[in-house]
Amino acid sequence: MLEKETRDIEELVEETEAAEAEKESKDAEGAVEAGKESRNAEGAAEAGKESPDVEGTAPEPAETMADYKEELEASFRKISEGDILSGTVIDVSEEGVVLDLRYYTQGVIKAEDMSDTPGFSILQDVRIGDVVEACVVKLDDGQGNILLSRKAANSVLAWDRLKGYLEAGTDLTVKISGVTNGGAIAYVEDIRGFIPASQLSMDYVEDVNPWLGRTLKVRVITVDQEKKKLVLSAKVILKEEAAAEHDRKVAMVIPGSVLEGTVESLAQYGAFINLGDGLSGLVHISQISQKRIKKPSEVLKVGDKVKAKVLNTNNGKISLSIKALAENDGTEADKVEDFHYQSEGEVTTSLGSLFANLKLDLK
Repeated sequence: MLEKETRDIEELVEETEAAEAEKESKDAEGAVEAGKESRNAEGAAEAGKESPDVEGTAPEPAETMADYKEELEASFRKISEGDILSGTVIDVSEEGVVLDLRYYTQGVIKAEDMSDTPGFSILQDVRIGDVVEACVVKLDDGQGNILLSRKAANSVLAWDRLKGYLEAGTDLTVKISGVTNGGAIAYVEDIRGFIPASQLSMDYVEDVNPWLGRTLKVRVITVDQEKKKLVLSAKVILKEEAAAEHDRKVAMVIPGSVLEGTVESLAQYGAFINLGDGLSGLVHISQISQKRIKKPSEVLKVGDKVKAKVLNTNNGKISLSIKALAENDGTEADKVEDFHYQSEGEVTTSLGSLFANLKLDLK
């Protein structure tokens, strides 16, 4: 009995040891396979580092429907007759233009629906790539396109643009396409505009016929949509340009310098001297003579040639003094003769003049 139990115990031990050995063998094989997988993964990673894509950048993410959301919404938006659409010109011919409306179909404008402006040429005045606003006339022109009219849209939009030009003081370039007894005709945004003869130039315009076909810069000065009235002016621009040029010339005049000019007009408070090159200066009555005078005409008359010293050029105006030259060189007597200081009334004399010719011996 004891021997049997001993054999049973020995057999159990052997079976246990065999099972453990088998388990250890399987664990070792698993470790080897895991090592292989790890090395393969590391090798793949290294291969990825050593073998980048051709451009050397990460692959771009795949496009999705979200990337085209705006385009899709635009192509399926609801369009009705009377709507005003904006499109890009993709084709131009004598028959009309074709627009890309970012819609599932294209827009077409017939040549006769483009513009009422005299001299308009669809082949010369419209280019591929131009952005055009037009009104929907029909949703289907019979060929699957949307039929549009630029003229119809202009009748709605043009007046708003013209009001914007008026408020902003925008300079516009127009071509005179017609003349009347009182002025000239020019079109802006396909709207007939009138330029009065008095607004064509800085000078008086008696005959407007020579202005036909001319191109000039104008500014909108009146917009009345209810009365269909558009008034333009070139004169307002010319006046501003002349004023700017005048100020530039005045800024170049140096205070203290002596200028020669001609008396062009007399006023109660002084004399205006024409200095040439479009410049004039004022000699205040107090700066005309060392003698006290009641009015400039006592010593000066229109047409006199005079020399004067520049006092200042403030606010775009030239202030002159004739008296300053006499004070500097003591030639008042000569000035009286040159400047016609004779007058019908009595001329008072300053103390400086009284003592000018006195010789005093103070020894």
